[in-house]
Amino acid sequence: MTAKDRPDTIPNPWISRAVVAQIPETGLHRDIEADEGVLMALAEIAGVRGIAYARASFDLMPGRDDRVHVRGRVSARVAQTCVVSLDPIENDVLEDIDLVFVPEGRIREFVVPINDEGGVGGEVPEAPEPIVNGVIDLGRLATDVLFLGIDPYPRKPNAVFAPPASATDPEDHPFAALKDLKVHPSPPEKKKPGRD
Repeated sequence: MTAKDRPDTIPNPWISRAVVAQIPETGLHRDIEADEGVLMALAEIAGVRGIAYARASFDLMPGRDDRVHVRGRVSARVAQTCVVSLDPIENDVLEDIDLVFVPEGRIREFVVPINDEGGVGGEVPEAPEPIVNGVIDLGRLATDVLFLGIDPYPRKPNAVFAPPASATDPEDHPFAALKDLKVHPSPPEKKKPGRD
C-alpha cells in the first residue's frame, strides 16, 4: 500500500511529525490516534458518514543513504451507507504499511531502471516516499493509507438489489389511455360520373 496514490492537494488534518535526525540508530516506535476534531475532518474529506476511531502504529528504522524504513499498521472504523439498500453500515479498515523514505532531493536516484545482464532496461523500482525538510509526517501517511483502505462501494452483507415491482394489472401500462380513443374510418370516396 503506497501513499503516492493520493494527491497532495487533499487537506491534511491529522498531523504527527517525526524528525529524521532524532530517530535513534535502534529505531523509533510511535503510536498515534486521531482526536474527535480530526475524525470529523477526515470523515468530511473522505465523504463518509463518520469515522468512529482512527489509529496507527509505526516502527521507523534508519538505514544507509539517509533512508528510513517505515513499517506499521492503520486501523479505523468507518460509518458508510450501503450502495444497495442505502442502510447505514460500519466497515473496519486495517491496512499494513511497508515503505522507504528518502530525502526528497534524492528520489530520482532510486528510480533509475535496473539493467539486466544483456544491458536492456528492466522494471523500474517503485519510488520511495519523500522526507520533506528532514521530517516524515506520520499523520499524513496514516491519512493517505486510511483513505485508500475505505471501500468506495460499501455493501451490507446479503444486500440484494430489488428492481421496482412491475405492474400486475394489464390495464396499467403507459398506453392504456389509448384504448379509449376511437378511430373513425374515413367515409368511402364517391366516384364522379363518367370516370371509371
